[in-house]
Amino acid sequence: MSHRKKDTDYLAISARIRAMENKLLTRERMDRMIEARDDAEAMKLLAECGYNDALGLDGALAQARAEVFKDMEQGAPDPRLVEVFQIKYDYHNAKAILKAQAQGLDPERLLLAGGRYNPAALWDGWKREALSGTSEAFKKAMEQARAALAEGGDPQRADLILDRACYGEMAQLARELQSPFLQGYVRLSVDVANLRSAVRVARMGREGEFLRQVLLAGGNASDTAIAAARGDALGEVFRSGPLARAADLGAKLAQPGGGSLTAFERECDNALTAYLAAARRIPFGEETVIGYLYAKELEFTAIRAIFAGRAAGLDGDTIRSRLRETYV
Repeated sequence: MSHRKKDTDYLAISARIRAMENKLLTRERMDRMIEARDDAEAMKLLAECGYNDALGLDGALAQARAEVFKDMEQGAPDPRLVEVFQIKYDYHNAKAILKAQAQGLDPERLLLAGGRYNPAALWDGWKREALSGTSEAFKKAMEQARAALAEGGDPQRADLILDRACYGEMAQLARELQSPFLQGYVRLSVDVANLRSAVRVARMGREGEFLRQVLLAGGNASDTAIAAARGDALGEVFRSGPLARAADLGAKLAQPGGGSLTAFERECDNALTAYLAAARRIPFGEETVIGYLYAKELEFTAIRAIFAGRAAGLDGDTIRSRLRETYV
């Protein structure tokens, strides 16, 4: 594809995205959903954002996710940009399949649509030992994770194998696309995962070798530096980066009985949002597509959090405290 054709395509998809951003879930719309008299009224508010409220919550979200992925695949010059956000669904399904199989259960209700691979076909292929159409990295990770479960029955070790493969595929795809912006997103995602792991491990009192085993490579902060720092020194490791505030919070909580992690988790996600929201300052290009895809993922998560909070009978302020910064 010529540079001129590529730029023309990005101009077209970026213009459409700017128009679609008007329907994104703003903080004002979230507040109205939180304060709605009942779930039916909250669902009607979702319709203002383009969701099909007649399908119910799960159906509306599944349809919206499928539509945005298809839309971006067809409109972006390189449809692989979408795959970066689909990969995590494939690896979620891999975990669900392996754990359900180990327990003699059917994973169907745990499988999520939205990945590169059809979840039902993935389960069927795994049962028949014929995982055709998947990446070699994905096949290898599933086999290694299954072996880990068979050897020691340790789901944590199996999850780590799959997590490493997941972030590895994301990083490889970002390199192939030659997108510095996307590569930065993947590195920051690894940092977030590692910071969360470091805080949780410190709270368990299991630093040292155990922490080194669970950290991922490929972030901005060296996994070696993170492993060498005690939990209360994590703020120093991330001092100069976008996770400085989250790391300071995590360092204060990195001890057994250190208190709720809600604010810490929110700051981790907010750092990713701040990075990707910078795409709104760029008139056109892959940044616009990547930012919009993240904005929709953020929106789906917020919607689920609001409805889960309502179902649990939480007050509005508590629900709001669990929401992340919005993209718009």
